[in-house]
Amino acid sequence: MTTHTHQTAPTQYVEANGIRFAYRRFGKVGGVPLVLNQHYTGTMDYWDPAVTNGLAKTREVILFNNAGVSSSSGEVPPSFPEMGGNAIAFIKALGLSKVDVLGFSIGGMVAQEIAVQGGDLIRRVILVGTGPRGADMAASQSHAIFSGTYDPPEQLWLAVHFSPSASSREAGLAFLKRKWERQDRDPEMSAEAIARQGEAIGKYIAQHEGVLDYLKGIRQPTLVVQGSDDVIIPTHNSYVLQQNLPNAQLIIYPDANHGSFYQYPELFVAQATQFLDAGFKTPDGVSGNLPFPALPSSN
Repeated sequence: MTTHTHQTAPTQYVEANGIRFAYRRFGKVGGVPLVLNQHYTGTMDYWDPAVTNGLAKTREVILFNNAGVSSSSGEVPPSFPEMGGNAIAFIKALGLSKVDVLGFSIGGMVAQEIAVQGGDLIRRVILVGTGPRGADMAASQSHAIFSGTYDPPEQLWLAVHFSPSASSREAGLAFLKRKWERQDRDPEMSAEAIARQGEAIGKYIAQHEGVLDYLKGIRQPTLVVQGSDDVIIPTHNSYVLQQNLPNAQLIIYPDANHGSFYQYPELFVAQATQFLDAGFKTPDGVSGNLPFPALPSSN
């Protein structure tokens, strides 16, 4: 076990594909590391320490900024397949031969591309608040939310990640407090980098014949996690993922929006840990669902 946490892990750098990637590593070493891919406009400091430190109790966690994001050099590519290729180059530059990947929001779109391109390098996949290529975004409120004005500005993330209910908003305020626990923080993304992420989103959600065929090639066990009412990447896209991936299980958290795992961090960590440790194998070796822990009581 390293002595570092989300709040204290030093920022390190490694070069690959002509890019100087910024990253942080912490947690229990010796097993298969978990590499996290961040959401739109986010840096390493946008993860919830309750999630990252919780996962780090049983495995090594690796946070990184992909090309052109914050403290990493290079330019943000205008497509998710290119971002996935850069992420694979980063993983290999660390000398790793087997990893698990977690992707949140557009990070989940990148994680899918990592799984498609990475083959045996990728053992298991966790997709949170995301969708497939050709995702149906008709009901998304993302444009209105991200173009709104918030006072203070951090209130944006309550609208993005949490539902309007009192309990969800309370969880959101707790998340915002945790999010700022680290003092040595990354610079924010540039407007140009954010625009290129937006360009990649536009390409990714374009509809065409056979747009979901690629999912059959993601044969790694996959855990899909979603909120009951995601207003950024509408919830039904997670059903599409689960139905089209060859080996996937879906968890829907109640009264939850885009950042469902930030609303239920302890439960998510327990379920994600069980998935990463056991996959979909029951005690008799037959593939099946896991007996995941129950939701916490609302009382």
